Amino acid sequence: MPFTLSGFCEFREEIRKSRFITFAAPIGSPAEAQAFIEQHSDLNASHNCWAWKLGDQYRSNDDGEPGGTAGRPILAAIEAQDCDQVAVLVIRWYGGIQLGTGGLARAYGGGANKCLQAAPKIELINRVPVRCACAFSELALVKLRVADLGGLVLEENFTANGVELQLAVGEAHIELLQNQLADLSRGRILLQR
Repeated sequence: MPFTLSGFCEFREEIRKSRFITFAAPIGSPAEAQAFIEQHSDLNASHNCWAWKLGDQYRSNDDGEPGGTAGRPILAAIEAQDCDQVAVLVIRWYGGIQLGTGGLARAYGGGANKCLQAAPKIELINRVPVRCACAFSELALVKLRVADLGGLVLEENFTANGVELQLAVGEAHIELLQNQLADLSRGRILLQR
């Protein structure tokens, strides 16, 4: 099951006099990933290498390091931690000692890996769209039940008879939610796919 981060995370280390700082954050779009990278990059550093993954989309950048020694190891760390919707930036200040291509890949990938391991994570739930209708007096309880199961209220339409809701709920929770809503409404609220 893939995970994303619940917030910003940072990891610092020094390897053979080079300083490395790794930043990781959750993202919702490629534009958010680029904004995160631009906001946290240090133009005075030797290299600002990064990678991000968002579903089937992903990008990485070596920022002047030898090809494949920074961006790809960072992306590999994201995938190794089973993360998605995540951007990782590793900033390096060169310390005067060459690390070699293997050393660079270990430094960038290792920093990203350690940062993501320490980061607080949230499980990504694959949600299914469903709909239902409820009375005005039941709306708060319906929303509470949906939120308790990690679901989302996508849309509310108020009608003369009550409220029509468009929801997104994890596949595994649909039957439980249906039972809870039936109990709440004496069988009147029915989920429809």
